[in-house]
Amino acid sequence: MNIFLYLLTVLIWGTTWIAITFQLGVTPAPVSIAYRFWIASAILMVILLVSRKPWWPPRQAWPWLFAQGIALFCLNFLCFYYASQWVTSGLEAVVFSTAPLWNAINGRIFMGRPIKPQVMAGALLGLGGIVLLFAPQMAGHWHDSHTLLGLALTLGGTLCFSCGNLLSSRMQSMNLGLTPWLTNAWAMLIGATTLGVAALALDMPFALDPSPRYLGALLYLAIPGSVIGFTAYLMLVGRIGPDRAAYSTVLFPIVALTISTFYEGYHWTAPALAGLALVLAGNLLAFLPPLRRPNPLKSY
Repeated sequence: MNIFLYLLTVLIWGTTWIAITFQLGVTPAPVSIAYRFWIASAILMVILLVSRKPWWPPRQAWPWLFAQGIALFCLNFLCFYYASQWVTSGLEAVVFSTAPLWNAINGRIFMGRPIKPQVMAGALLGLGGIVLLFAPQMAGHWHDSHTLLGLALTLGGTLCFSCGNLLSSRMQSMNLGLTPWLTNAWAMLIGATTLGVAALALDMPFALDPSPRYLGALLYLAIPGSVIGFTAYLMLVGRIGPDRAAYSTVLFPIVALTISTFYEGYHWTAPALAGLALVLAGNLLAFLPPLRRPNPLKSY
């Protein structure tokens, strides 16, 4: 089940990067994000009601739900949508692939969880691989103020994503029946409504781009990208922990590159192949059972 959830998350979220670019243009980013999560939240609510599962969170969960909604389904996506104006998807992927590191560090700071050396080693291998994959796109951009702003927003979005991971992990460990189906439904509604109120206050237009390209991307991002993707990922967070679950973020660019190979003529180079090898090695190291030192006392 862990492998299935992991691969499902990688395949779905690895393709949402290109779908997000289809939404840029006519409709303001906050409005696009709000519609995406309003649709996803409504679908999750229907699933909960039809399956006769608990749909109203207990009182103790509301502060955590509001925090997750703002971090994961509001600020996280705002940062990435606006960063895409100045930063290529490759550069965004490089920064976003540091999520396992931030999950491990934040888990240690805020939840007292030990940092596993094997997990950190795998994260560093994966990050090194992503850098090799996207090194050509990074060259020549470091002195551009807009690029630096885009990178700062991407880092901010990654940190918000990490916070949302930890909040989900905390709620699933509270023994209150807070499944990802339930918490996602309400956290998405909270995040979308926050964005909607802000867009209304800033007098942003709520009319959707009527093009099939935009509407198709909206439905894809709302249903597979949000309902299925976030539920599978946060179930994985609850099963194996936020640090190991976040390794799926390291593989997203690999899926994006595969799509680019067929549709955009991406050419694989020797550094790119070496980067792919490092990414796979990092993921394998992260999911292997922890290495145990033999106990010399057992020989007596």
